[in-house]
Amino acid sequence: MSRLPNADMPRQPALSLVLSLLLATSAQAQGLSATEQRILEEVKAWQPEAIGLLERSARINSGTFNLAGVRATGEVFRKELEALGFKTVWIDMPREMGRAGHLVANRSGPPGKTLGKRLLLLGHLDTVFEPDAPAPLWERENATTARGQGVADMKGGNVVAIAALRALHRAGALENTTITVVFTGDEEEAGHPREVSRRDMIELAKLSDVALSFEGAVTGPDGQPMATVGRRATAFFDLDVKGRQGHSQGVFGPAGYGAVYEAARILDGFRQQVVEPGLTFNPGVILGGTDVTLDEANATGTAAGKTNVVANTVTVRGDLRYLDYAQRDRAHARMREIVAQSLPGAGATIAFRDSYPPMAVTPGNLKLLALYSQASLDAGLGPVGAVPAEKRGAGDIQFVAPLIDSLDGLGASGDAAHSPNEHVDLTSLERSAIRAALLMYRLTR
Repeated sequence: MSRLPNADMPRQPALSLVLSLLLATSAQAQGLSATEQRILEEVKAWQPEAIGLLERSARINSGTFNLAGVRATGEVFRKELEALGFKTVWIDMPREMGRAGHLVANRSGPPGKTLGKRLLLLGHLDTVFEPDAPAPLWERENATTARGQGVADMKGGNVVAIAALRALHRAGALENTTITVVFTGDEEEAGHPREVSRRDMIELAKLSDVALSFEGAVTGPDGQPMATVGRRATAFFDLDVKGRQGHSQGVFGPAGYGAVYEAARILDGFRQQVVEPGLTFNPGVILGGTDVTLDEANATGTAAGKTNVVANTVTVRGDLRYLDYAQRDRAHARMREIVAQSLPGAGATIAFRDSYPPMAVTPGNLKLLALYSQASLDAGLGPVGAVPAEKRGAGDIQFVAPLIDSLDGLGASGDAAHSPNEHVDLTSLERSAIRAALLMYRLTR
């Protein structure tokens, strides 16, 4: 199996090596200060209310295209943030985008007196479940587990952020800090153009020093909590293939190979020749025949043809995920070379479209993880590891990670996200809020 040239591989820090060096001083808990102990106790005391807040938000359907539901969910969290001294605003999106908008909250210290880092906290209000989805809004399965729409992805994460901020507020640790909260209304299906739907988040990142995102926490095979220091970019490829239509008795000869064989050659060439760690591409839809239509807006299409006719058209749409732009550029170049090697009687074109930028694994992100892990150790919750970038899907933090140090996966633990069986570990709300609150406290000193 051929591979892309190793000589061109990006010189990113080796995750395991750098992380081990950063965590070398975090092997033992160092204990909590009196203020930090108060923060921990406040999180624990509010656990029943945290579960109640999660239930209230989950009982509102907030599928991305249920604009009223997204706004109603935002109101639930707006009240919580305003009670903590945050000033809030709802940012509408243009009507033609079909998105509800975003909740933004901020509190700032006096000019020249802000303590420590300026924080940007990220969450999202929408879920993948539209009003007709066959999934319960909320079901309490037992003392430690609840099932429902978005309980893990990511209403549970929003609750963790609120619980952490409340604990800081109760301990008097929000004074003279600058913290901005952005809960987007369309993370699951970000509005187009991205330059509009993510403009405000990006501008707020430029006024911040650190971004913390509360997407769901990941637990390793050994039960160790893990956070996210890198995410792959998401992009798309459009492959359009044309062949010479003719009688099937002439296939491989006068009629050429046709569009279907050409598409198969190209896709298999991608599979065998465009290989790098962390790089994937998936042909999600393929239509072929003599009459093909594709409704891209609704992800549907039709194809017609006859078995005794060589097909003249194939349309393929797929996604492409990469670790950084250098890897993207290598993949693009090799894929174009494969497309250009046409079979007789056929030809094809390929185009690429970027969607979410990559969240590269940087020394700054790794340092944040080390601080987060130390906070977890000091609270008696054990160390926190790193999720490999290729194990996470796309997330809002990728729009700000190129600008400031970033850490993701600070939310609640759960499983089966985006499915009718999505559920959340309710006990993780407390653990995650303790870790997040201590990290925020230390970053803002």
